[in-house]
Amino acid sequence: MSHHASVTALAVSCEDPPKKCAAAGATGPRGVAGAKGPQGAAGATGQRGLARATGPQGASGATGPQGEIGPDGASGVLAFGYFYALMPGDNASTVAAGAAVQFPRDGAAVGITRTGPSSFNLEHIGIFEFSWQVSINEAGQLILALDSGAGMAELLPTVAGRATGKAQITNHVLLTTTVVNSQLAVRNPIGNSTALTITPLAGGTRAVSASLVIKQIR
Repeated sequence: MSHHASVTALAVSCEDPPKKCAAAGATGPRGVAGAKGPQGAAGATGQRGLARATGPQGASGATGPQGEIGPDGASGVLAFGYFYALMPGDNASTVAAGAAVQFPRDGAAVGITRTGPSSFNLEHIGIFEFSWQVSINEAGQLILALDSGAGMAELLPTVAGRATGKAQITNHVLLTTTVVNSQLAVRNPIGNSTALTITPLAGGTRAVSASLVIKQIR
């Protein structure tokens, strides 16, 4: 019993005057935050992981659709010229040995120009295709002559001729020029004994043509 009585007396003593308990005080302001501590040292770098083996190559994808057709390339002919004569009228005189056949009339031409009735300028270095036909009264020959800066030189691989009768002398050859602005002519070769007559009205009543076609193909 004495134990319980002492507890009760302690509890009451707070209420007993003059020892009445005071009311709780107001909460004080929050204190200032302390300074941030120093940063710790960085940890050691971990070990690099092991490389994995390359995986197998995947299967090829399906072929895509065909693309559109591109534009046409440039023409294979870089320059061309068509020159001609009409008989009677042109080539009224015979063509002596060493003289050139005249083609004084101009057809279509781009990049090939004339320098006279019987001479023509090849402006660029390249491969040229030459075709000609001339009606002749006599047996005879015609040859291409080229001036590459040192005067006209007859080109033996270009000789065309006939032994008898009245017919055309024709040829079709390829030549390579080595300098710009080479000059070309179709000639009765030097050393031949016969002057050539360009046939007028060959085979009928119309003036007949002699023609020279030049093409630069490369």
